[in-house]
Amino acid sequence: MFIEDVTMIIRKGVLSNIARIFFENQLIEKIDRIPLTMYPKKSSNFTCCTYKDRAIVKYRCMAGLGIGVEQESDEIAPLSQHAAAALTRTAPAEPFLTVIDAACSACVQSRYEVTSVCKLCSARFCLSVCPRSALSIENKRAVINPDKCLSCGKCATTCPYHAIVRIPLPCEEACPVSALSKNEDGKVLIDHGKCILCGKCANACPFGAIMEKSEMIDVLKCLADPAARTVAMIAPAIAGQFGDDYGKLITALRELGFDAVIEVAVGADVTAGHETREFIERMGKNEKFMATSCCPAWVEAVSRHYPEVRPFVSTALSPMRYTAEIVKREQPGSVTVFIGPCMAKRREALADGNVDYVLTFEELDALFMAKDIAVPLCEPAAIERTGRPDSRAFPLFGGVTKALKNALGDAVPLKPLEINGLTQKQLRLVKAYALKNCPGNFIEVMSCEGGCIAGPKIVVSPSEGTKNVEKIVSQAE
Repeated sequence: MFIEDVTMIIRKGVLSNIARIFFENQLIEKIDRIPLTMYPKKSSNFTCCTYKDRAIVKYRCMAGLGIGVEQESDEIAPLSQHAAAALTRTAPAEPFLTVIDAACSACVQSRYEVTSVCKLCSARFCLSVCPRSALSIENKRAVINPDKCLSCGKCATTCPYHAIVRIPLPCEEACPVSALSKNEDGKVLIDHGKCILCGKCANACPFGAIMEKSEMIDVLKCLADPAARTVAMIAPAIAGQFGDDYGKLITALRELGFDAVIEVAVGADVTAGHETREFIERMGKNEKFMATSCCPAWVEAVSRHYPEVRPFVSTALSPMRYTAEIVKREQPGSVTVFIGPCMAKRREALADGNVDYVLTFEELDALFMAKDIAVPLCEPAAIERTGRPDSRAFPLFGGVTKALKNALGDAVPLKPLEINGLTQKQLRLVKAYALKNCPGNFIEVMSCEGGCIAGPKIVVSPSEGTKNVEKIVSQAE
């Protein structure tokens, strides 16, 4: 369920404050005051005190400048020093996620716990079913020995009073590839070698302790440079994120300083064509199945964790990469900025070479706020390049399958399967398909349940995003 929670509002506030003082040409001069501005004296505290709130905002500002908290060797270094480094940076760099230790609550490891609801019933169901004898009776109540507990959940399932509950670790539980762990202080650690940048941990953390390193300053430098021609490549999932009029969004992007706007559905046309030809070729060779390659988090999961599945993934590039190829070919020297809902696009862009920078919908919203651009009040304008209706539907789960089905016609029978949202269970299922038998011949995989319209950096609910993408698709038909 999408909720614009307080951590999202704070994060967007940090980004918009940074962008606002950049537009005022006073980034270095004013950035040290952002924590004080956001948390003045006698303000309500989210943590123990105003000073800790300010410290956390400082670290959020570092992430907003594109600098990881782990990179700070001098804790008393002012934000102005980090801003100066961001202004001289020439390119984004890994890792793209950073952990704000001060914000992390050091949650306990996932475990089962007996609550005060326990009635100390005579049946002792919980003790009977435990395979490790981890439960005992103490002070007229069942207790669980965490050193013996396997977290199998049998005791919780058996208890007739539901007195035993599972206390999850939100960020670790959300990760589909077990890339998170704890240090000796209980703080979260990210194994960047395992991480697929799906963004699930950042969204799951109720303290907003996991943040991505923004490329907003890099993009703002290009927009401010009169010699740079900066092209916005907008993902089709952008429909409805900033109002229901696509033309007004184009005007708003130009008011920010973008010289041109191209829809990534143009690249999706190329992806769809490539996947169609490749699917026909693979089926002609009697291969078991072909899986989609549009979702970068899914492709990363396969590359880093499931090599058995890699031969079955389409070799087609993502719509973003084909769109960037088109821009670089037709407008040499242009700066390409992909705008979408996805964190994983940052790593894909870095590896590609034709995509210079990535902005998320959340960052774009912050830029509009900083420059006082109300998208619904803008005059509508025409977009320079757009894709076919099928390609505009790529951000909806099932959209890629529909495009392939329409392109194939009766040429090759299509038996699609759906992996709607990456989890450890779903990844193991695809591995089983690769190693054993697969009941279908085409698998569409999306890291986010519902498709890109449910990405980690959306600004409206997935249901509203779906409705608006469908509207844009129908307008193009």
